Amino acid sequence: MAPKGGFELKTPKGTRDWDGKHMVLREQIFDTIREVFKRHGGVTIDTPVFELKEILAGKYGEDSKLIYDLADQGGELCSLRYDLTVPFARFVAQKNIQQIKRYHIAKVYRRDQPAVSKGRMREFYQCDFDIAGAFDPMLPDAEIIKIVSEVFEALGWDGRYTIKTNHRKILDGIFQVCGVPEDKIRTISSAVDKLDKMPWANVKNEMVNEKGLDEAVADKIGVWVQLKGGKDLLEKLQQDESLAANESMKQGMADMQLLFDYLECFDATKAVSFDLSLARGLDYYTGIIYEVVTEGSAPAAPAGSGAAAAKSKSKPKKKGKASEDDDRSDDPTLGVGSVAAGGRYDNLVGMFSGKGQIPCVGISFGVDRIFSIEAARMAAEQGREPRNNETDVYVMAFGGKGFDGMVKDRMRICNQLWSAGIKAEFLYKNKPKLQNRAWTPVRLASPGTHTLTEATEFKAAENNGVPFAVILGEEELANGQVKLKQMGLDDGHPEKEGILVSIPNLVSEVDRRLEHLRKLEEMTVSASGLRVVDGIKGESVVTGDAGRAAANADPAVAEPPAALDTKPESAP
Repeated sequence: MAPKGGFELKTPKGTRDWDGKHMVLREQIFDTIREVFKRHGGVTIDTPVFELKEILAGKYGEDSKLIYDLADQGGELCSLRYDLTVPFARFVAQKNIQQIKRYHIAKVYRRDQPAVSKGRMREFYQCDFDIAGAFDPMLPDAEIIKIVSEVFEALGWDGRYTIKTNHRKILDGIFQVCGVPEDKIRTISSAVDKLDKMPWANVKNEMVNEKGLDEAVADKIGVWVQLKGGKDLLEKLQQDESLAANESMKQGMADMQLLFDYLECFDATKAVSFDLSLARGLDYYTGIIYEVVTEGSAPAAPAGSGAAAAKSKSKPKKKGKASEDDDRSDDPTLGVGSVAAGGRYDNLVGMFSGKGQIPCVGISFGVDRIFSIEAARMAAEQGREPRNNETDVYVMAFGGKGFDGMVKDRMRICNQLWSAGIKAEFLYKNKPKLQNRAWTPVRLASPGTHTLTEATEFKAAENNGVPFAVILGEEELANGQVKLKQMGLDDGHPEKEGILVSIPNLVSEVDRRLEHLRKLEEMTVSASGLRVVDGIKGESVVTGDAGRAAANADPAVAEPPAALDTKPESAP
């Protein structure tokens, strides 16, 4: 139902609201990336969300049409930032910085065709790490790739991602040797960059029929730009006499040789692919370029394929040309795209300063795309939904006739946990009401005690995915004890009903159990890696009852930690 005034309550195309559980997952991704950035000496900065229009103009090639220009308010002409790289170059030039390792996590804006569920947004976060300064060749470039590998390993994507690399001078050399006119090199480079989204025949058609390139020249380009490999590909390029004689190729191949040597020192070669189709359409790149893809990055089906056609028929098409504002989340030909990208841009700072150049190299992580893949993985794994918050303990109380809610005791226990750095909550009710009259099989352990009822407090803890509950009972509290219960344990588990813990020892007991859960989570992430909703090549996704049965069959999951005493603890 539309509100008064007739407008529809919604977010603009290509944007979204973020609720609690999605915010928690996104913050976890931020924290993972930020930790790696700091490990490598990064310092954080911030820049305005909009820049002078002239700062952004002419830096993005064909993508310049995606820049959001702000309406003229009678002052300076401004545009929303398209990325974090050009503002960083302006920052370095304006402040006359000679060397810096900088990271920046912030929103950027692009007037692109949105596909919100796949992380293709008009407003989205980027996490950038850049190294600025005059250093010996390829040392900073190699560290950038090491940072990329550390981020995705920390996210649990081991073996599920590829760092595609190429060199702008190698591409330029190939184009020169093949006969591409100088004034067409950038636009032909932009066409080559689409090889990860469409077959060579389509790319060639664009080169010849849309960009006016001679067909024979396009065929020569096709011999090279469809190749990928590692050091072996570099050796193949060096063996071609025409390429080896080109000055641009010589410089590019020397850099790539050095890069592979340095990556071996960093033990960072296993995910790296030397891919001659990688072009990166932005005009400011001058050397090494990177792009990170996963199985979840690619389109679900190639354009024009039977699978794509079948899915396309499932929904009626609107007549006429598709609007650039259409949300293409269900388009089967559209993938998430690259999840990180970057490269070397040695001339960008000089465009602003007019003085000597400050060489730069960097990487940008697309958090919204990473989020889309992570959320899909969690949805495919039963029982691993993103949580609404990071609360570790929910403090609650129950009693029999005359029960007063024990609100002050709950507050004291929460304060004890907060003071120890444990994330805890309690319900803001003096006397929590029962949600219903159904009895649960949970018991307080004191002799002759009452039975707990399923109350609003339990529901609040369950809804938020809180792993532990501290339960206060009148008799237990009189003995200086509380019950510590792990939520979600299966019937028959030895700790299904929880254990009694003395109040002075509560913090240490909670800490030990939280640490055990963290270790189990790390083991799970390490074992499962990246999984998307439909599974990945060569791997089935276990969900539902089968997944739960597998988890319960694992002694490391089903049994409590050996170091913990699961018997009721004696009062001090």
